[in-house]
Amino acid sequence: MNKDRILLDHGGGGKLSQHLVADLMLPAFDNPLLAALDDGAVFSIDQNRFAFSTDSYVVDPIFFPGGNIGDLAVNGTVNDLSMCGAKPLYLSCAMIVEEGFEIEELKKIVDTMSQAAETAGVQVVTGDTKVVPKGAADKIFINTSGIGLIAPGVNVSGTGAVLGDKIIISGSIADHGMAVMIEREKLAFESAIKSDSMALNHMVQKMLAASPNIHVLRDPTRGGVATTLNEIAAASKVGMTLLEASIFVRPEVAGACELLGFDPLYVANEGKLLAVVADKDAEVVLGTMHQCPAGREATIIGEVTEADSGRVVMQTKIGGTRIVDMMTGEQLPRIC
Repeated sequence: MNKDRILLDHGGGGKLSQHLVADLMLPAFDNPLLAALDDGAVFSIDQNRFAFSTDSYVVDPIFFPGGNIGDLAVNGTVNDLSMCGAKPLYLSCAMIVEEGFEIEELKKIVDTMSQAAETAGVQVVTGDTKVVPKGAADKIFINTSGIGLIAPGVNVSGTGAVLGDKIIISGSIADHGMAVMIEREKLAFESAIKSDSMALNHMVQKMLAASPNIHVLRDPTRGGVATTLNEIAAASKVGMTLLEASIFVRPEVAGACELLGFDPLYVANEGKLLAVVADKDAEVVLGTMHQCPAGREATIIGEVTEADSGRVVMQTKIGGTRIVDMMTGEQLPRIC
């Protein structure tokens, strides 16, 4: 690969993304809050703990089954704050709009953002809009940042997984990535595939109230479940064993992945979370999730092990074992 230029792979959430952060970003901005590399920075002000997160959205196409770039931007930052254990409060919104973009489409995006913010219970309190010449961007790019309050006693981090913990996922995987891909390529399938984009903060608050022993929360976006679990395993210095039979992929999504040559474990999700929970509380947390619309399909998909520190392995449906590595390249560019 050309080491002198940025590649699409650098934005994919996999190994090249990690190298970019570790080799370029961390040395430049080195500080303890950034070094944690969680979904947001956690800090204290006057004995109150807050989470702060930011993300940019360049999804193509900007409208897709189940959502658009607007609600994706709101839900994504709300979820990043939630994965820090925070109750999201306020968001910012910055837009880079290409000259010639239709006002009616912008209104649809803004209206959808407003509805998503209302559903999540957050307010957009500041923002910015820039317009660039036609051809200098692709329709519209959106950045959202957010701040949330962390309740006393809540401590979740990518470094928190410990031996014996159970790994829970809130539902089916790969819905968002395949919905966007199918719309982008204008493919036709008998069953409609929709993005799973949604805010998870209300469910997370109920989970945290049900158990003080939720050690890690992450949303498996870029790089999917496989890459996210590899990041947790490496940060926590533990091994992980997954049960393939327990990971639910909708039949229509599985069919699309097979046809297009994608592994669902590496496809992005925008309305799912992974929770690493103490064994003694796993069933309580699972029961709580089942009572929430966002977690009705939640299931335990594996556990934290002592063997294979820093690695993820899977027990396959046919009784074998395989290593589930971090994604190397960019499977689906501009998926969020």
